[in-house]
Amino acid sequence: MEWLLQSLSWCFWIFILGLLFFPAVKKLFSSFIDGGYAFSKIIAILVLSYITFAFGFFKIIPFEKTSILGLIFIVFLLNIFFQKKLFKENRHDLFIIIFEEIFFIASFIFLAYIRAHEPSIRGLEKFMDYGFINSILRTKFFPPIDMWFSADASNPSGYPINYYYFGHLVSAFLIKLTGIKSTAGYNLILALIFALATTSIFSICANLVYFFEKDILKNKKIKKLILIIYGLIGAFIVNLAGNLHTIYLFTSGYPNEKPIEFWKILSKFTPEKYWYPNATRFIPFTIHEFPSYSYTVADLHGHVLDIPFVILTIAFLLLFFIKVKKNTYMKDIVPYAISIGFLIAVLYMTNAFDGPIYLIIALTLYFVLFNLSNNFIVITLTTILSTIIFSIPFSANFSAFVSGIGVNCPLKFMANIKNIGPFLFLQENCQLSPFWMILILWGFFITAFGVFIYIKLSEKKYKIQYFQNKIDSFILILFLISTVLIFVPEFFYVKDIYPAHFRANTMFKLGYQAFIIMGIASVYVFFRVIITKNKNYLVKSLLLIMFFLISLYPFFSFPSYYNLTKKDLTLDGSLWMKDNMASDLEIINYLNSNIKGQPVILEAQGDSYTDYERISSYTGLPTVAGWWVHEWLWRGTADIVGNRIPDIQNLYESSDIKLTKNLIKKFKVKYIIISNLEREKYKNLNENKFKQIGTKIFQTSDKKGLIYQVK
Repeated sequence: MEWLLQSLSWCFWIFILGLLFFPAVKKLFSSFIDGGYAFSKIIAILVLSYITFAFGFFKIIPFEKTSILGLIFIVFLLNIFFQKKLFKENRHDLFIIIFEEIFFIASFIFLAYIRAHEPSIRGLEKFMDYGFINSILRTKFFPPIDMWFSADASNPSGYPINYYYFGHLVSAFLIKLTGIKSTAGYNLILALIFALATTSIFSICANLVYFFEKDILKNKKIKKLILIIYGLIGAFIVNLAGNLHTIYLFTSGYPNEKPIEFWKILSKFTPEKYWYPNATRFIPFTIHEFPSYSYTVADLHGHVLDIPFVILTIAFLLLFFIKVKKNTYMKDIVPYAISIGFLIAVLYMTNAFDGPIYLIIALTLYFVLFNLSNNFIVITLTTILSTIIFSIPFSANFSAFVSGIGVNCPLKFMANIKNIGPFLFLQENCQLSPFWMILILWGFFITAFGVFIYIKLSEKKYKIQYFQNKIDSFILILFLISTVLIFVPEFFYVKDIYPAHFRANTMFKLGYQAFIIMGIASVYVFFRVIITKNKNYLVKSLLLIMFFLISLYPFFSFPSYYNLTKKDLTLDGSLWMKDNMASDLEIINYLNSNIKGQPVILEAQGDSYTDYERISSYTGLPTVAGWWVHEWLWRGTADIVGNRIPDIQNLYESSDIKLTKNLIKKFKVKYIIISNLEREKYKNLNENKFKQIGTKIFQTSDKKGLIYQVK
C-alpha cells in the first residue's frame, strides 16, 4: 500500500498549500459559490513556483527545499497579518467546498491507482519529460541545463533547455517540496494534474449554472444537487471523454493510419477491434489528442502540464467578464489586466501555443466589453506588456524554433513567390481534412454549438428576455474561437522540422485547447437545453446519443494501456529496469546517491523514442548528445547532434588516447558510462583506454555496468 500512502502524503501537502492561499483566493473569487476554492491549490502552486523561478533566475535565492519552505512560511505570516481583512468576505457554500475537496482526493487516488498498475517512465516521450524534471531538480539557479546537449568550448557552462519547461519546473518544485523520489513523483504529478483539472472544471461548470440561476433567473433557492450534477458532467467531458471516433466500436475496425468511413464497415459491437490511439491520429499525418488520451499514456508534456493553468485562465476570464462593466474605472481594470498577462505568460512558458490562444480570447472579451474605447486600449497594452515582463525568466534564454507560418495548399502563383515575411508558400505542403473526419472528431461539440444557437433563437422567438446576458455571451465567444481553432490548420500551420506531418503540431495544440474550451461550453448547453421552454426531444436525444458515444472512450483506453488485474501496485516508475536493464538501474541509483551538481556524463547516443539516454534522463546529468530528432527540433538543425555523433563513437571506440583526451576536454566529460547499450551500439568499444585516463568508481553486481571517473 506504499502507493496509497505516497498519494495521501502528496494530497496533504497540496491541501496545505491551497488552504494557505484560500483566504486571498476567496477575496478574488467572491462571486463564485465556492469562493474559488477549487482554484486555490492551482494558484498556490503557480505563485510559489513562479516566485521560486524568478528568484532563481535573478540568482537571489537558490532552488532548494529550505528556500521553498521559507517562501511558504512567509505566505503563512502574511495570512496571519491580513487575517481580518482576508477572512471578512461573504460566506460561501461550505457543502460545495467540502464536496470539491472530497472530489479532489477521489480523483487523485483514482489516477494514482491507475498509474500504479503500470508506472513505468518509459516509452513515447517520457524520457524527455522526466529528464527535464531531473535536470531542474539538480539546478541551483535558472535556466536549467539541457541534459541531452552538454557543454563545449563555445558554451563551457552548458546549454539551457530550449523548450517550454515551466510545467516541468513546477513538477520539480513539488517533488522537492514533498521529498518524494522523482521516480514516484512523476506519476503523482500526473494524478495531481487530473485532480486539479476535474475539480476546477467542476467549479467552472457549477458556477456557470449558479450565475445563470442567481443572476438571470433570479432564483433564490438554487439546488446544490443541480450544481453538482452539471459540475460532474463537465469534469467528465473535459477530462475523461473522447470524441465520436468510438462509433468504430460498432464496426469491424480498420488498419492503423488507413481510416475507412464507418458506415462502410458497420457490423456488430466489436470492442476487441477498437484501438483507442486511433481517435487521436484519425486524420492522416495529423495529431488531435485530448486530455483523456494524455492521462492514459502519461507523458508529462507541456500540453498536459498546462491543463490546470489553462482552466484557471478560463475561470479568471469568466470572473473578469462577469464582474467588470463597460464604465468600470481604469484603476480597477489594470489589476485584472496584469493578472491576465501573468497567466498568459505562464501558458506561454508551459506550452507555447496556449499563450497566443488565450491572449486572443482575452482580447475578444475586452472588445465585447469595451469596444474600441480607452479602456480597451489600456487593458490590451497592459496585458501584453505584463505577458512580456512575466515571461522574461524564460524568454531571456529561449530561442524559438519556429521557422514561419505556412499556408496550406498555396495557389501556384503563391508558390512561385515562396514567402512574404513570415508566411511560407510551399506547394508540396498540401493536406486537407475530409469533412466527415472533422465531424467524427468534433461532431459532439459542433452539435452542442448548433444547439446553443438554436436555443438562443428559440428564446428570441418566444420573447424570453434572458437570452441576452453575459454568461451566454461568454459561452458564445468560447464556441466561436474554438471553432476557429479547429479549422485554422486547414489553412495555416506553424512550420517546424517535420516534412510529412507539417501541420500535425498546429492541429494538435489548437485542437487540444478547443476540446477543453468546448467541453466547458457544452455542459452549459446541456443545462440550457433542460431549462428551455422548447420541448424539442429530437435535439435532446441527439445530444444524449453523442454524449453516450464520447463517454465510452475511457472504458477502452485505460484497460488497453494498463493491466488492471495487477495486484503488486507501485508508483515507482523505475522498476521496469529491474527486469530489462538491471545494470543501468544500479548505475542510475549510484549517480543519484553520490554525484552532486551536473557534471557531464558520456553514454551511448541514440535516436528519439528509444531507450538510449536512459542514464541522463533518470539522473538529470547532461550527456554529450541525446535524442537526435528532439534536439534537432529544439535547436533548429540536425547538425547539432549529427556533428557530435562521430565524436561519441571515437570516445568509445578509438584507440587514440590523445584524441580521446581532447574530446573529453572538449565536452567536459567527467564520468564515462559503460553498460549493455554502450557495448551493443559501439561494437569496437575500447574499455582498456578508460583504465588509463580514468578511475573505475563503480561496478554493477552483474559486472556488466561500469562508471569511470576521468582523472
